[in-house]
Amino acid sequence: MSIENRELVAIITREVMEQLSKTGLLTGGVSAPATSKASLAPADLARYIDHTLLKADAKPAEIDKLCDEAKQYSFFSVCVNSAHVARCAKNLAGSGVKVCSVAGFPLGAMSTRAKAFETTCAIEDGAREIDMVMNVGAMKAGDFRLVEDDMRAVRKACGYTVLLKVIIETCLLTGEEIVRACEIAKRAELDFVKTSTGFSTAGATPEHVALMRKTVGPVMGVKAAGGVRNFDDALNMINAGATRLGTSGGVKIIKGEKIKGY
Repeated sequence: MSIENRELVAIITREVMEQLSKTGLLTGGVSAPATSKASLAPADLARYIDHTLLKADAKPAEIDKLCDEAKQYSFFSVCVNSAHVARCAKNLAGSGVKVCSVAGFPLGAMSTRAKAFETTCAIEDGAREIDMVMNVGAMKAGDFRLVEDDMRAVRKACGYTVLLKVIIETCLLTGEEIVRACEIAKRAELDFVKTSTGFSTAGATPEHVALMRKTVGPVMGVKAAGGVRNFDDALNMINAGATRLGTSGGVKIIKGEKIKGY
């Protein structure tokens, strides 16, 4: 394929993906909420949830349980470290539950090449969504070119068929930096902005989610992660503009119970 044809394919793919985003198909089947508050029963939250297990000591049996729960409760995806992607892809084959993996997790301080390579490996193993961590240090230093180049490299590794989220780690940023990070992600043609890794000083807040939604507009997804510990937390995040929720306690949340941790 010539360079001109590849560029044309990329442009067409981008336009198609943007239209799909507007339908909500790329944001967990749900569009950004209207101004009226969401009214959901706990069981209705399943389609918002990335069922998450990112602990360093996660064992194969725990990964299998994560997948079984995702299938049982029809969560949107499982989110795991890249070492577990192939196992999840095998467990979830034919179920409709997607496999999400992370890149540059949890610090975001890896080289851009390392993030892109990890992304490529995860996709080869079966990941259909990638949650990359932004280079937070570069953002804090005002090196916005590096921040954007980092995102674009992972976007290139994903192509336009694998959904890409960027974790901006809102607890470490000022409001102005949150806005700038979201603007960069939008310019770099990412699909989602995400609040948190769940491994830093704090997780998502409705205020940060609302600021991110206001900045990116109605088309991009916004994922709230960390601090979503019960049904009320989840509903507050959705009302603030979240279209996806990252949590390790999805089962308890949709049962109306409270969880501890991520």
